[in-house]
Amino acid sequence: EGARALADALKGNATLTELNLADNKIGDEGARALAGALKGMTALAELNLGGNNIGDEGAWALAYALEGMTALTELNLRNNNIGAEGARVLSGTLEGMTALTELNLRNNDIGDEGAR
Repeated sequence: EGARALADALKGNATLTELNLADNKIGDEGARALAGALKGMTALAELNLGGNNIGDEGAWALAYALEGMTALTELNLRNNNIGAEGARVLSGTLEGMTALTELNLRNNDIGDEGAR
C-alpha cells in the first residue's frame, strides 16, 4: 500500500536522480507498483532497492522498468530474494544499460544457475 502511494507520487518525475528505498520490505507487490513509476524516470542515476524482500516476480517487473533507463549508473538490489529466474531476466535488461558502473546483487538466492 505504501509503495503504491509512493509510486503514484513519483509517476512522471523526469528530474529525480537518486532514489533510495532500501530496507523497506516492499516485496514483489511493491516492486511491481514502483516499476510503473520507474519507467518514466529517465534522469535516475542511482537506485537502491536493497533489503526489500523482492523475489523473482519483482525482478521481472523491475527488469521491464529498467529498460531504457540509460542514465542509471548505480543499481543496488542486495539482500533480496532474487533467484535464478529473476537474475536471468535482469541480465537481459542489464546488457542495454551502458552507463551502469555499479551493480550490487549480493545476498540474494541467485545460485549457480542464475549466474550462467
